[in-house]
Amino acid sequence: MLCRPTRLLLLAAATALVSPAQTTRQSLPAILGFENNSAPGVVPAGWSIAAGFVVDDHIVHGGRFSARVERTATSSGSFTTLLQSIPIDFAGRSIMWRGYIRTENVSDVVALWIREDNGAAPVDFSTTQNLQIKGTSGWTQYATTIPWNGAARTLVFGFFLQGSGKAWVDDLELLVDGVPIDQAPSRPIGVFDTDHDFDNGSTISRTSLSTVQIDNLAKLAKVWGFLKYHHPAVTSGTHHWDYELFRATPYVLLAEDSAAANAAILKWIGNQGAVAACAPCATLAPENLQLAPDIGWISDTAALGPDLSGKLQEIYRNRRPAPAQFYVSLQPNTANPSFDNEQSYPSVNLPDTGYQLLGLFRLWNIVRYFSPNREIMADNPAGAGAYWDQVLLDAIPPIALARTGADYQRELLRVIAKINDTHANLWSSLAVRPPEGDCYLPVDIRFAEGSPIVIRHTSPTLGPASGLLPGDVIQTLNGASISSLIAQWTPLYADSNQAARLRDIGASLTRGACAPVDLTVRRNHSTLTLRPTRSPSSLLDFSRTNQHDRPGPAFQMLSKDIAYLKLSSVKVADSPSYVNAASSAKGLIIDIRNYPSEFVVFSLGSLLVSQPTPFVRFTQADPANPGAFYWTEPLALPPGIPHYEGKIVILVDEVTQSQAEYTAMAFRTAPGAVVMGGATAGADGDVSSIALPGGFNTMISGIGVYYPDYRPTQRIGIIPDIVVTPTLEGLAAGRDELLERAMRYIDPKVEPNRR
Repeated sequence: MLCRPTRLLLLAAATALVSPAQTTRQSLPAILGFENNSAPGVVPAGWSIAAGFVVDDHIVHGGRFSARVERTATSSGSFTTLLQSIPIDFAGRSIMWRGYIRTENVSDVVALWIREDNGAAPVDFSTTQNLQIKGTSGWTQYATTIPWNGAARTLVFGFFLQGSGKAWVDDLELLVDGVPIDQAPSRPIGVFDTDHDFDNGSTISRTSLSTVQIDNLAKLAKVWGFLKYHHPAVTSGTHHWDYELFRATPYVLLAEDSAAANAAILKWIGNQGAVAACAPCATLAPENLQLAPDIGWISDTAALGPDLSGKLQEIYRNRRPAPAQFYVSLQPNTANPSFDNEQSYPSVNLPDTGYQLLGLFRLWNIVRYFSPNREIMADNPAGAGAYWDQVLLDAIPPIALARTGADYQRELLRVIAKINDTHANLWSSLAVRPPEGDCYLPVDIRFAEGSPIVIRHTSPTLGPASGLLPGDVIQTLNGASISSLIAQWTPLYADSNQAARLRDIGASLTRGACAPVDLTVRRNHSTLTLRPTRSPSSLLDFSRTNQHDRPGPAFQMLSKDIAYLKLSSVKVADSPSYVNAASSAKGLIIDIRNYPSEFVVFSLGSLLVSQPTPFVRFTQADPANPGAFYWTEPLALPPGIPHYEGKIVILVDEVTQSQAEYTAMAFRTAPGAVVMGGATAGADGDVSSIALPGGFNTMISGIGVYYPDYRPTQRIGIIPDIVVTPTLEGLAAGRDELLERAMRYIDPKVEPNRR
């Protein structure tokens, strides 16, 4: 289960780095081993380097040289990296980036990272950051893997040190499907290499749209998406399907009525080639079918006319049973959809009506056919299809007619927010989401009882100087009530539920221009007027913003009878030692009000059960039947040793998201375990990335995540057995009321705990 805020921040930071040196894959071996250097103390040859890396000939893993980096508390920036890039002129299924790392007194983390780009836009990203390599350690090999993505054109990779300390890296390797990258097969020439008709723009420009044009464009969007995933000439990659949309759109815009649009679309379909009878054909198996394709609209002769409807039905009958298509396949192991060969067109000159409509149509159809949660996007599942159809109609005018790139991004955000999936944000474009600006007040905000409260300073100097104190409840901001701001901003916040939405609004609430802000706050029983000044985020420490757990080491004894384990700094290898250390305690509190630093579902979860215990089942898509989802068999925790036998309390709240929710699902199956806290973020399942025109990107939850008894988790989240939510009074007093309640649950005589 994957969606990590720090991962996204690193992706953004890596994207903003200087342009990496680019070489060919055939000349990589010497560069990756640092053996093309002639002397120690120089910067490593062949790399783009942030100041700090040098060649070392004393501490090496293999050969003559390694690369060394050293940072202190006064080093500029938050991290130092070296990086390299090569053209993706090779083909394969997966790319592994691995190497040997040695550390000395690293305060934060070191990591290998790898990224695929389409122009200036990232397509996919992976890092070893979640392994939390820090402190002092000897040479150890680490690796991270990324799927080969047909839409990407450049591979960027590197190594970084965040915080202070020393680190060495050596004997780096890039492997494609297990073989050195210089031996990988060449990338075949495809349709993107031969069709360049619209490289410089769609040639479609509109300043207004009539009702007829909007309806006809919506019809084109549905037919274009249907053909994308069903027509054999498209599913095999014969046509540049984005450019085919640009060829069809002008004729649809010229159509005076629905019948004329139907005729234009039918003629355009004919240009794609005949559809031969399939042998064999794809079949929709009723066994384990969780969600059938929403395909009834192709039989609507009143809307499509008999000829167009008949053509679409013919194409549907003759769909191929291939397990993968040119534009979509299933990821190995996780089986979430991978939207292959989707181009992001980062150099498109916006505004461009055609490319803006392409962004909407691509996203809309991906959700229609490959979102496992499309039936619960609407509050009324029975009306999910009509809901999503209306989203398309409503979005066409503002997206097609957006006059700036920022307007286009905001309108995409409005559409994405209607998916009601916390994973589905326009992650490349949060800067245009309100409130806009580069600075923040030097405080962390959290919502409790529906109101935003200051919970800590994010700068030891700027925070107190602002006049704001922990416990201050913000009532108005620049004259606007908090409730009015929430109502104004909500349509642009993509979240599964209100708990996650208020969490995200709280994190952005004080953002804006680097200028004073007029506030009214409630402090104790008084109302005060304050005018603090926003500060650049580089001066603030947001390291605790995305977690509500207890400071200190991962494992703590809160009393002789109460053990505590927070997953934000947990280690897979230490799972047995945590259980051994807690063995004499009456109860173990597992705090998941954070994102797990490592994937401990099985390494730790197995030590909490005494017999094989099912805890989850998934639904997965079927590319041969777009829109269909099938149940998988439940996944179980196998019992392990040592076994913890005391009480278990699992703490969750609105920060608990994705892998954290999945972990809570597993741990709550332990005998006698209870989940305590408030609503979680309601976004489970591995994410599927979606590139959008303009160099933008979003994601959706790619697989359905359910309890073994088929109860859902998406939007609902992990429902606590015991509901405990923080109060304004408790937060103002610096209390962790949820932790206090958990301690009393284990030992009613325990003294109240303070952070």
